[in-house]
Amino acid sequence: MKKTPKSTLDNTAPDPIALAIHGGAGNYDKSDQNAQVKHLRQVALYGRSMLRSGAKALDVAEELAVMLEDAGLYVAGKGTGPNSAGEYELDACIMDGTSRNIGAVCALKGFKNPVKVARAVMERTPHVMLAGRGAETFAALQNCTPVEKPLEYYIIRGVTRLPEDLDTGTIGVVARDHKGHLAAATSTGGLLGKMAGRVGDSPLPGAGCWADGRVAVSCTGQGEYFIKAATAADISARMAYGGAALEDAAKAALADMKAQGGYGGVIALAKTGPPTTPYTSKGMRRAWFVGDGDLVVDV
Repeated sequence: MKKTPKSTLDNTAPDPIALAIHGGAGNYDKSDQNAQVKHLRQVALYGRSMLRSGAKALDVAEELAVMLEDAGLYVAGKGTGPNSAGEYELDACIMDGTSRNIGAVCALKGFKNPVKVARAVMERTPHVMLAGRGAETFAALQNCTPVEKPLEYYIIRGVTRLPEDLDTGTIGVVARDHKGHLAAATSTGGLLGKMAGRVGDSPLPGAGCWADGRVAVSCTGQGEYFIKAATAADISARMAYGGAALEDAAKAALADMKAQGGYGGVIALAKTGPPTTPYTSKGMRRAWFVGDGDLVVDV
């Protein structure tokens, strides 16, 4: 019997699962990031276990974003600092690449885990985004978890987190599941000491968060400039219309954002291959893996 060539026997598709998460782009060179690095590793490992068990990319994006919001280590969820009026306004967006369904909330007060409220907007309303009091009324009707004592919720390790004590730290997730489907989530408390009612790029589809059939993207940095450059959607457009590879598209989109005057970074993941995590700031807290490959965590 004629033997089948070994190359044919080994001609199997690689494991398509992949993940990248971030805990913000900023100037972290003068502060200890050990707690953030340890936590990002834990979150990424949990995400890998979810993807290996067959979880959908959208569910992974939401679940890991919740873990990052709850950590108190980033400027999102529990780690948020107050705005100029002393209030805590949260923004989030989640997007499914296959359907392009989107849910988002902005200037949300009084509720934990804005990414959960955003997912509810996606699945239980005909809308894409709810803001302010409308978002809060909706969150209450959906039995989302309120923050009963907001000031106490935003006290970490017994120390009130004021703007001067905090660094930048939007959080984000991009995931690719075993079917090759993509999803993205982004969540933030926004610029520290921001004007009341200010909304940055994080909850805006195409600016700070995007997922379609080509790519999933989550951005972090100075939101106004990501809005001006429509950075997240720009990456997909460069791939679709210019035929750019993922890494080249992400770097070029960031360069356009930087040309507007801002700084920051992105995590992006296409239907095949590894994530890319470029940034123009001094650092970006991030973790990623592909299939059974090594889990990388870096600042």
